[in-house]
Amino acid sequence: MDPLVQKALQRWPDVPACTGWLALDARGQWWIRDAEVHPWPRQGDGRLDKVGASRIQHEKLVEFIQRNYAADPQGYWFFQNGPQRVYVDLEAAPLILRLHGMEDGGLQPSWSAQTGQVCVTTAGYVDENGRLFFATTAGPAIMHSLDTGLLAPWLDDALQTLALPGCEALRLERVHFGDLQRVLGFRTRPSIDLYAGREPPADTA
Repeated sequence: MDPLVQKALQRWPDVPACTGWLALDARGQWWIRDAEVHPWPRQGDGRLDKVGASRIQHEKLVEFIQRNYAADPQGYWFFQNGPQRVYVDLEAAPLILRLHGMEDGGLQPSWSAQTGQVCVTTAGYVDENGRLFFATTAGPAIMHSLDTGLLAPWLDDALQTLALPGCEALRLERVHFGDLQRVLGFRTRPSIDLYAGREPPADTA
């Protein structure tokens, strides 16, 4: 977390948190609504409804958000915007996992999250829609759809084992997405859970 953000928290420790403004999609893109809405709308398949929202494209702002992005003890993820905690609605997972080193036949794989954090996978899961999720040293993550094809040569036909070169084989467990949130310890909809006709909780860290 940025030192200036930490100082702001110390100076103004009781600023109420907010929700219904900020969201992260399954490709690691940040979205902000033009007006606070509870809950953040979803499409029929569970994807974020982005009508009335704009993608954050300012590079420095995205970097600021991602440097100050973390989870609370209940598994809700937030952006610490100075003294105010801004809870994030998640389309799929708090982190979007990218695979590196496999392009053009490379055999030195490495992983990173959309935040830029280098990480290691420790467990793997497949949900009912065939999406790949991982427990990582940075936190719970979904595999970026653009990188899924890079894994194809190293996945068995039953989608039960991932055996990347130079890495220990990782067993992939089939888990329903609703249960996966419990297994990996994250929550996707603070705009429903934390906003119930009252202010979201203040900083509890």
